[in-house]
Amino acid sequence: MLYQIVSFLLDVVAGLLCGVCLLRIYMQWQRVPFGGNPVGRLVFALSDWMVLPLRRIVPPLGRWDGASLLAALLVVLAQYGILWLLIGMGDGWVWLPVLALFGVARVAIMGLIGLLIVYAVLSWVQAQSPISGVITRLCDPVLRPVRRIIPLVGGIDLSPLVLLVLLQVALMVLGHLQAGVLR
Repeated sequence: MLYQIVSFLLDVVAGLLCGVCLLRIYMQWQRVPFGGNPVGRLVFALSDWMVLPLRRIVPPLGRWDGASLLAALLVVLAQYGILWLLIGMGDGWVWLPVLALFGVARVAIMGLIGLLIVYAVLSWVQAQSPISGVITRLCDPVLRPVRRIIPLVGGIDLSPLVLLVLLQVALMVLGHLQAGVLR
């Protein structure tokens, strides 16, 4: 039971910190301004303490923020390292970086699922909040390819639902691949 509690708490903290670092990368890639919106301010507030020191040693990777990516990887690596120590798995340390990559991919997919759910809810209630514009700018690039394939049905956009199903399938495949690495 103690392991489950520690695992859950680590998953929440690491998921939040890793997710914020990944959101920082995605917002920079989509050129979403950080200063004028509450999401950007939250991302900076939660990730600056990790990213800014790493930025001194890790250069940008084109349009990608290398320091934020490294921070996300280090957070998940620390999470898996702590869990590995608690389990007492011994000499399998070489697999931790690979597992951390799977963990970052899982957080990225879960973060996108969360964004799509918020996007769908905001589209239903027609909320004109400061956050709705940012969420729309973040979701539109991933919804655009699905919208080309799935037409409007009775004036309703089903692309978020289709993408949510596809992302759930991606999570299942990722979990299967991760289990295969552990065998």
